[in-house]
Amino acid sequence: MDLTHLPASPGVYLMRDVSGAIIYIGKAKDLKKRVAQYFKKNPSDGRRKIPSLTALIRSIDYVASASEREALLTERTLIHRYQPFFNEMWKDSKSYPYVKITREDFPRVFFTRAKPRDGAAYFGPYPKMEPLKKLFGYLWRIKFINLRRCRWDFSLAKPLNARKINACLYYHTGQCPAPCAGKISKTAYAALTGRVADFLKGDLGKLRGAFRLKMALSVKKLAYEEAAQYRDFLSAFDHMRERVFVNRLPENFMELATGRTGAVTALKTALALARPPAHIEAFDTSSLFGKQAVGSSVCVINGEKNTAHYRRYRVNFRNVPEGGNDFAMMEEIVGRRLAQVKKSGEPPPDLLVIDGGPGQLAAAMKALRAAEMKIPVIGLAKRLEEIYMPGRAFPLILDRAHPGLLLLEALRNEAHRFAVRYHRLLRGKAELEG
Repeated sequence: MDLTHLPASPGVYLMRDVSGAIIYIGKAKDLKKRVAQYFKKNPSDGRRKIPSLTALIRSIDYVASASEREALLTERTLIHRYQPFFNEMWKDSKSYPYVKITREDFPRVFFTRAKPRDGAAYFGPYPKMEPLKKLFGYLWRIKFINLRRCRWDFSLAKPLNARKINACLYYHTGQCPAPCAGKISKTAYAALTGRVADFLKGDLGKLRGAFRLKMALSVKKLAYEEAAQYRDFLSAFDHMRERVFVNRLPENFMELATGRTGAVTALKTALALARPPAHIEAFDTSSLFGKQAVGSSVCVINGEKNTAHYRRYRVNFRNVPEGGNDFAMMEEIVGRRLAQVKKSGEPPPDLLVIDGGPGQLAAAMKALRAAEMKIPVIGLAKRLEEIYMPGRAFPLILDRAHPGLLLLEALRNEAHRFAVRYHRLLRGKAELEG
């Protein structure tokens, strides 16, 4: 089974039989490493069903994810939707729990699986509940979370019956600020609620620092169980801070997602790349008779736009001859982007796409040599959408419906749009100043 199309990053893998039906869905922190385990002679997880499963696999698709937690949520949703034969868990309709802060004069906080549109604040979902429950229990004990725990329905306009207040265990044991008895004002209670909401939104700095200090002190006095508790709390913080974008997947989600990753796989094969070009950046330039010369770089990761890596450049005419030179402009903007990548320490792209033919491609390669970086690079010419590659005498011509070519075209067009937009902005400013 060829697994070279799978990236070494988080995601969900979908195993299909000869008819194309999905027979197993799994998630992984590293797709390539995890799927490879299925095809070892002695699978590491020891499950008896694996030989039967692998004998039926004819193809493997994948859905890329931003994190392992997002992959977990996607996996569960897809298993419930497609009910693969070899999956045993998550075929039920249970959902992941949320933390809810109610919309009341004196709000409550609790875990819930339902998420109606009731005006309350919801945080999550949280696939791993055990560490969160332990953390919340501790925060209740130290009164960092100090909201009412009862389920009584009352408000400023509708006070709680005195008999119910006197019968409340939380009230008598001091485990509640007792807004029902007028022990705390609505404003002060709102401040307590706001602290919990900030905590759930990810404002964890002070608590994180305190727990790290307590963990270190526990280790120093050889209280390892206590240190392990604080370590678990810090792990729960990481779980809460990790952003999740997958929740309610549209009906065509899998078709769209596997279509994007399928295009990446098709591109790897067509260009004979060593690994899937999951991270691609494209470059274009724009000017009018050399005036307001600009460049742009845009990015896709796993076939989806990644605007965090979009860049626009105003060409420096100390490096480019006045009046414009397309090749020199391309060399400059590619060089500047590569310098940014090296300075930031971020992983370099898997592929660079240059708008143009052999001349522009040669300029980009010159910038790569100057930056002392080795990244696959191609040129995409508009006339016939031919692909120019270093060391290849003739361009590569792909079918116009080829999914890899469609991805390249979309990326090149996005780079062109981004560059032209910046050029028009500068030209408009120049005309106003004139």
